[in-house]
Amino acid sequence: MPENGVFVVGSGPNGLAAAIVMAQAGLPVTIGEAAQSVGGGTRSAELTLPGFVHDVCAAIHPLAAFSPFFNSLPLADHGLKWIYPPAALAHPLDDGTVAVLEREIFQTVDSLDFPDRRPYMELMMPLREHWQEISPQVLAPLTFPAHPLLMARFGIHGLRSAVGLARSTFQGPLARALFAGMAAHSFLPLDKPGSAAFGLVLGTLGHVNGWPMAAGGTGKISQALAGHFLSLGGEIVTGRRTGTVDELPADTTVFLDVSPRQVLQLARQRFDSDYRKQLEKYRFGPGIFKVDWALNGPIPWRAEECRRAATLHLGGTMEEIAAAEKEVHLGRHPEKPFVLVAQQSLFDPDRAPVGKQVGWAYCHVPNGSRVDMTERIENQIERFAPGFKDLIIGRRTRDTAAMQAYNENFVGGDINGGMQNLRQMVVRPVAGPHPYATPDKNIFICSASTPPGGGVHGLCGYLAAKLALERMK
Repeated sequence: MPENGVFVVGSGPNGLAAAIVMAQAGLPVTIGEAAQSVGGGTRSAELTLPGFVHDVCAAIHPLAAFSPFFNSLPLADHGLKWIYPPAALAHPLDDGTVAVLEREIFQTVDSLDFPDRRPYMELMMPLREHWQEISPQVLAPLTFPAHPLLMARFGIHGLRSAVGLARSTFQGPLARALFAGMAAHSFLPLDKPGSAAFGLVLGTLGHVNGWPMAAGGTGKISQALAGHFLSLGGEIVTGRRTGTVDELPADTTVFLDVSPRQVLQLARQRFDSDYRKQLEKYRFGPGIFKVDWALNGPIPWRAEECRRAATLHLGGTMEEIAAAEKEVHLGRHPEKPFVLVAQQSLFDPDRAPVGKQVGWAYCHVPNGSRVDMTERIENQIERFAPGFKDLIIGRRTRDTAAMQAYNENFVGGDINGGMQNLRQMVVRPVAGPHPYATPDKNIFICSASTPPGGGVHGLCGYLAAKLALERMK
């Protein structure tokens, strides 16, 4: 690569986003990726049987479809197409009732217990109506908000625990379970402050833009980003592992789409001792145990409404989900874990041979766990879809070690780039007004370990690159 150029370590959505912004500015940019293909957590592959296309990590993309940066790019010209299932999310209970997150709030409340319909609207409608104004603050580092009153309303609710907010707002089990399942995407115990924010954001995104998937597999997102980057004159080198940043030409601007642990491995010698100590204190959250299935037919849900959504939350009531998530944070493995399920091929038939289906699921486990959760996950699906196990014709499992082997950023199986508690929402990865910058003026961090954190949205890379360009002026 030429001197005074840009080098990006890692080709996940954030690395690709940073590379695109720098290339748009007319700079020579190279991406170095240790794996043989781009994508990080956004890849697809035949994991079980020939002809069955599985999402290796991320599967459903409310943040990606909304991402203002992604939407500023001509990704459709590079093959990206979104599929919107009729419903964003279904959350069944044992009595056969189902809470359904619909695009329209009025349809959503029809699936809830009658006393909770007005409270749900009063909670979610203002967020939906003002999402365009508040989302730039929600999905960015902590700054003085451009819309302080709107953000204060979000903060009043979002800084609470999910259990506390649900109990004070809703009376019935359906609304409480629906909110708890969305909040559990935080990987936090649901009685912890800040866990409610995740339920609010994901619920609002469901009403604003749905919870879509990429036609043909999640890998189409990274392929489209890479295609656009190449069209700007960028270069991608796969199968290349960067040992340290000192391998690169002097004065290279470097973006690290890696966790703080890898940042230290790549650039420890460039940082002062105080910054190194801050990175060393960075905490990772629970990991995941993931299962992919090749199925002989659609999952036989007991409740018909479950067939309208690509995403399902399985775990029963709010109390059950909260108890399971608490177990994980105590270092234990719940017998009835909270399980996230995706049934992509029900809406994207190209994912599986005719008459067959793919299934995707994971549950939370303690960081670094080596316990096989396959049976517990399948039991939870069987609980709400009797006969599911009889449909399995192929299976692929990944524990936390396998997840980390697949992507070194997933330390201990943590797919969010680090714990997303209140402290690490603000101090991510270190304290300071510019979380993407490091003590070395040429090195920036652009991974999910920076704001706004985990998810497929590219905003960590976009914001890191914008900071770098400002400092080049």
